[in-house]
Amino acid sequence: MTSLKRLSATPKAIELVKELEAEFGPLMFYQAGGCCEGTQPMCFKKGGYFPRMKDVCIGQILDYDFWIDCDLFEYWKNAHFELDVIDGFGTGGFSLEIPKGKTFKINYTLFTPDELEILNQEEIKRFRS
Repeated sequence: MTSLKRLSATPKAIELVKELEAEFGPLMFYQAGGCCEGTQPMCFKKGGYFPRMKDVCIGQILDYDFWIDCDLFEYWKNAHFELDVIDGFGTGGFSLEIPKGKTFKINYTLFTPDELEILNQEEIKRFRS
């Protein structure tokens, strides 16, 4: 983790996001809390999915919002999310990368207590500005 953020992406994931952006235009990401698609992150055309009121935007990938289920956020709030991609099909077919034979996945890394305190303070500052 080079900077203290809740979300980052591997170069392979960035490459696929750029490919999807060129094909579909503006995008968004959503990671559900376990129904239908499990907890696989999904990529949609922007506006193709409507997060619920309590869902949490944990950051952006290439300026595209990455939303997660509020209960999933509560479970993983002490972790860094790294968007990655693997070859093969995930648990379903709703995400834009599936027809390309790819599946987005998340690599989790727990923040240290010091990192978490810094991150929380930074988020409070952003929220207030």
